[in-house]
Amino acid sequence: MPNDKPVSQQTLLSHDLRHEKGAVTPPIYQSSLFTFSDYDSMIARFRGESDQPLYSRVDNPTVRALQEKVAALEGGEACLAFGSGMAAISNAILSVLQPGAKVVCVNHVYPDTYRFLRGFCQRFGITTEFVDGDDEEAIRAALPGASLLYLESPVSWVMSELNLNKLATLARDAGAVTIIDNSWASPIFQQPLLCGIDIVVHSASKYISGHSDVVAGLVIASQQHIGNIARHISPFLGGKLSAHEASLLMRGLRTLPLRMKQHHQSGMELAQKLRAHPQITAVCHPGLAPKSWSSLRGYSGLFAFEVTEQIDIPAFCNALQYFHMGVSWGGFESLVMPAISVINQASEFNSAVDFGVSPRLIRISIGLEETEDLWNDLQQALATATRA
Repeated sequence: MPNDKPVSQQTLLSHDLRHEKGAVTPPIYQSSLFTFSDYDSMIARFRGESDQPLYSRVDNPTVRALQEKVAALEGGEACLAFGSGMAAISNAILSVLQPGAKVVCVNHVYPDTYRFLRGFCQRFGITTEFVDGDDEEAIRAALPGASLLYLESPVSWVMSELNLNKLATLARDAGAVTIIDNSWASPIFQQPLLCGIDIVVHSASKYISGHSDVVAGLVIASQQHIGNIARHISPFLGGKLSAHEASLLMRGLRTLPLRMKQHHQSGMELAQKLRAHPQITAVCHPGLAPKSWSSLRGYSGLFAFEVTEQIDIPAFCNALQYFHMGVSWGGFESLVMPAISVINQASEFNSAVDFGVSPRLIRISIGLEETEDLWNDLQQALATATRA
């Protein structure tokens, strides 16, 4: 008798139907081209009457297996995989916009998304209005005439959470498509499509990979939105994902729920301890002040804290033993990145400067090391960096 009960995310990610020749994991189809047994088979594929793979820039069986798994995980109808998170973001955005379009985007968005909207898109007469994501009335006032409302939740650097259900309704009423970057929470802790968001993007290099060995991106949405990207955008921008990288992402997905639980537990514990430290003036972590309307089911290990003027930030970073300095996050390793390093960058469109990120802010990504070891490391680094 078939089991009609909904399957858990853990089981979804740990269990596959049998693959070719009984393989436990999807085979890696390391082939650029897929040929046809006869003329009629080729014609059927070109007519859309067959799902036989054609060419790996647009269709690879290993990548397809990943896409199907991620679509189910996010509660979406379809998914497309790309060679980077930024490829996923740019493909999704360009699929919505026409020359001269208007975009509304929340403040503190991912820096390269900010540069893409402020720089690249302006070449085509596309304008972007940046609005405080916490100010729903400001977003409502900005939306008339907009084609797109672009979101992150929580947002970069300051980690404030947005009311996705409310913002999805505001955008829908205004006739705007919504896109959200869901990399911070992963599908384990947030499923924006269930809140009414139209398109979800991920930097799969982060938690979905979890091993800091893949650069990749994902877009999840309805068949209609994904079909639009697949027909009109992605074949011509060429940002494909390789079969080998798709296989590594499938490996990462197997342990994603377990890893996210650990990131949640360690991140919350360290955020609470840092908040009580005398040299910390603020901790930016959505779990410290949860919202009644929150769409988050948990919290990742990425947050930020602000240090007093007594802390020598370079000395603090150099004193750390278990935290490396790096620009990414979401892997097994713990990382820090001081905001001042970004603020001092010479850049035409510097989001940290334009959005007023504090130079005393330090972003921290909690990995999978023992939480007590990480806390001891933070304590000794803060003590070392405290000016007399």
